[in-house]
Amino acid sequence: MRIVTLLILYLFYSCYSSQAQNNTYHEARFADIDRLKNLDQCWPVLDKMFTEYAEKNHLPGGIYGVVADGKLVHNFSYGYLDVIKKIPASSTSVFRIASMTKSFTAMAILKLRDEGKLRLDDPAYKYIPELKGQHYPTSDAADITIRNLLTHGAGFPEDNPWGDRQLANTDEELIDLVKKGIRFSNDPGQSFEYSNLGFTLLGYIIKKVSGMRYEDYISQNILKPLGMNHTYWEYSNVPENELAKGYKWTGDRWVEQMMLHDGAYGAMGGMMTTIEDFSKYVSLHLSAWPPRNEVEKGPVKRSSIREMQFPWNFSGISINYKNAAGQSCPISNAYGYGLGVSIFCDRKVAVGHSGGLPGFGSHWRIFPEYGIGIISFANRTYSPMGGFDGPAMDSILSITHLTPRQLPPSDILSQRKNEIVALLPGWVNAKSNPIFAMNFFMDNPLEIMKTQSVAAFEKAGKIIHVGDVVPENQMRGYFILEGEKANIRIFFTLTPEQDPKIQEFHIDVIDK
Repeated sequence: MRIVTLLILYLFYSCYSSQAQNNTYHEARFADIDRLKNLDQCWPVLDKMFTEYAEKNHLPGGIYGVVADGKLVHNFSYGYLDVIKKIPASSTSVFRIASMTKSFTAMAILKLRDEGKLRLDDPAYKYIPELKGQHYPTSDAADITIRNLLTHGAGFPEDNPWGDRQLANTDEELIDLVKKGIRFSNDPGQSFEYSNLGFTLLGYIIKKVSGMRYEDYISQNILKPLGMNHTYWEYSNVPENELAKGYKWTGDRWVEQMMLHDGAYGAMGGMMTTIEDFSKYVSLHLSAWPPRNEVEKGPVKRSSIREMQFPWNFSGISINYKNAAGQSCPISNAYGYGLGVSIFCDRKVAVGHSGGLPGFGSHWRIFPEYGIGIISFANRTYSPMGGFDGPAMDSILSITHLTPRQLPPSDILSQRKNEIVALLPGWVNAKSNPIFAMNFFMDNPLEIMKTQSVAAFEKAGKIIHVGDVVPENQMRGYFILEGEKANIRIFFTLTPEQDPKIQEFHIDVIDK
């Protein structure tokens, strides 16, 4: 079983890497008006979808918002924050977002790592001595690391119902729990199992390393730099007419749920925020793509945000998933650092997280390559907002035909493309040409290459246009030669040398 899991994880990473590398170029074009011109056609469809979803799922109130290329481009609210006082939900309403808090905890850990104050592979007992000497399921188990905690790989048992009720516990109660000994479902580092306790311990580590309360560290180092000025930890600090009360639908009526105060478990799910504030955080995650030469502007390095979004711990496959059109589209799922990562059957990569506590449900999802994301909040216990976000994003992509952000290839790819075009179809003096790697003609006999190229050009007819190279990454790509009768697709890969050579080449005729 372990071997099968590792194989699936390898395939998962391969797909992720191939997709992510499409975005690895020099400079980004984030604000492309033409790229987003059809978005307005989506809002009537999505607003209707949200209303129907809210009614079907008995949501007292809720809101969703769409973020594209760095800003909140649309939001729509439904129902009430308070069903007795009939206070309507709006873009400035404050909802508890539960486990969506976890990525803030992970971001803070990486910020401290980047500052040299901790290492992800440090044993957690280095910062919480009470973790030393825990009784693991087997005697040869490795100690829990910070990385294990970030990826739900510490071996703690899944604890959602129990963890949700611990929110207001004190640090002393948390450490007392650790001192008494924790029961494990697995050895650390061996599997994925969702753990609120794990992220609570990360919050305590942030406190120990920074010398600040967890909430203060997040507020000063992430929230304030992003301008998230309407985000809270303690519900009693929220203006009464802005705070969403939580409800449970039971016996054909809404029953108000007790709000829990801020405490040690806030690091796993204590944040309260507005759709406007959270959209700024979503924009930060989208702005991390693509890797590029540009001054860092966020509170955390772009590379660290991308590291959060990498699928570090495989969690399962959703075989029966269907998209908005009802088409079957299996999904591979994994966990990054405080974030879930999904790769769809068509290789789209989605990143985000759900949230659920007594009285509340929330979800957010971004497609980094497309520069777009969606957020939804509701004030009903464990309201499954991912059930709206998924179809909504499918609808956006379907209606707009939105394409991934187009980014320029590296200079060397463009140079080698031009040099290839100059040689075709005759390959005159190709063996003496310095653009080819030492293996090239060993693997591709020159006479065969000439024969294939001449045949392709005869089928295509007169070449009327040479397309730009389309990069898969900085060292691999393809381009299209448009002919009168057919097109020619040429793919090539470069070597890792300082002066990269062409090591692989494929030429194919494509019917128009």
